[in-house]
Amino acid sequence: MKQARVLTDQEFKRLLAVVAQGKHAGRNRLALMLSHLAGLRVGEIAGLVLCDVIDTDGRVREQLRLRAQITKGGHARVVFVGEKLRREIERYRTEWATDRPPEAPLLLTQKRTAFSANTLCQLMAQLYRQAGLDGATSHSGRRWFITRLAHSGVSPKVIMTLAGHKNLTATQRYRCARQHDACGSGTPLIKRALLRTRLDLPALARHLLQGGRSSRRMGFGLP
Repeated sequence: MKQARVLTDQEFKRLLAVVAQGKHAGRNRLALMLSHLAGLRVGEIAGLVLCDVIDTDGRVREQLRLRAQITKGGHARVVFVGEKLRREIERYRTEWATDRPPEAPLLLTQKRTAFSANTLCQLMAQLYRQAGLDGATSHSGRRWFITRLAHSGVSPKVIMTLAGHKNLTATQRYRCARQHDACGSGTPLIKRALLRTRLDLPALARHLLQGGRSSRRMGFGLP
């Protein structure tokens, strides 16, 4: 099966610019950010409810605890929320109705209902097409996330935990494919991008696995 395209920084900026000009810009931007900044699968994004991201004190959670019902394989897992993603959630929060219950879907369709994995997958594909990014799919953001972890020197076992993989075989497929991904010049390009980002990926991995609170201050260098 052909791998989903991994965007360059410039392509991602173009995508966000296109999204900003369309309907439901805030919702669509957050869907893409959850994919790129947290490596969530499309079904996990579609299944998020408000209380998954906002705690009882009304603050954005430092860690998302994905319920088994919405994860692949039916196993609950923890997802780190970096500073960049926290700001994106806060940004989208200004568009919420103040009376939305905690169990309400985080992202709503035009009909004010919850997305399914399939309908959100179709929406993301449409956004990529509008930006002229052939080969990009709802899995592109997740591949971006995992590929950058791999290129930063994070061990496969840690990546496996961050990505929610059940075994190393799935993780190794990303590490092998990184040499041939569609982001242009491959390894040198991604390494240059990593030098520009403020996120310490190995530290991110350590803090997530250890439950460290100070990891909240880190964030990806994306628009």
